[in-house]
Amino acid sequence: MSPPHTATSVRLLVLAVQLVLLVCGGQASDDTKRCKLFSDSPAERKVLSLLEPLTNKTFSVATTSGKESYTYKFQVCGDAGKTVGAGLVQIDQKGEKSETVLGLYTATQAIGGSDWVMLIYSNGTKYDAHCSKEMRKAIVMISCNRGVEMGKLEVVLEERERDTDCFYLFELDSSAVCPALPSQLSAGSIILIIGFVLLSVYLICGFLYQRLIVGAKGLQQFPNYVFWTQVGNLAADGCNFVFRTQGTEEEPPTYRGVSTEPEEQPEERDDHLLPM
Repeated sequence: MSPPHTATSVRLLVLAVQLVLLVCGGQASDDTKRCKLFSDSPAERKVLSLLEPLTNKTFSVATTSGKESYTYKFQVCGDAGKTVGAGLVQIDQKGEKSETVLGLYTATQAIGGSDWVMLIYSNGTKYDAHCSKEMRKAIVMISCNRGVEMGKLEVVLEERERDTDCFYLFELDSSAVCPALPSQLSAGSIILIIGFVLLSVYLICGFLYQRLIVGAKGLQQFPNYVFWTQVGNLAADGCNFVFRTQGTEEEPPTYRGVSTEPEEQPEERDDHLLPM
């Protein structure tokens, strides 16, 4: 192989590896870390990580009640409206379409159950006259639904007829919070899958190396081609050594039956005893 061809092949291989690492790095991002928890405990952070598939998506719902018409927008650990840090906002569809912050994702609580997650955004815009003019708070109840990846946001109620601890309550269905199903694969099936994956990686990487780096052609592109061509002979030699006799042992004595006829005795010669 000529040097320019070899250099080009190496560059292509390096580019492919960098592309794979870039894709893997993008899949490993954790956008839920943008949420700031009141108490950043490992338990709450683990619950929050379940909502990773729902990040970077805006959920919205419009409601009308009498003369009031609002649109609510929600994001998981992201800006739902124009206000930076606002995870859930209320937009008045009449007049100037003013935006009211119902909760900040920089003031988050995450509570998890067996098949649900309660996400609480606090420190929203203060009430004008209700709830002792405290800051608004939004609660989003995310429930398990295996048939829905990202459901629709629904408004349940706004509790503001109390002196303190008022809140907005929303619902959202998603398969992201569903518990993992027990594996239906047996140990043997898992071993076979792992073996198949390893074999595939061995063949693909070996082929690419032989093709791009070594410059092999034809059957020589198969990884460790010489070894695999000798496997049959090596196996035959092993079987021959283990299961076949080598013919060096003495033959065991055979059984001879008793003859009914008297055997002829050899003639004794005593000529050598006579005096010469």
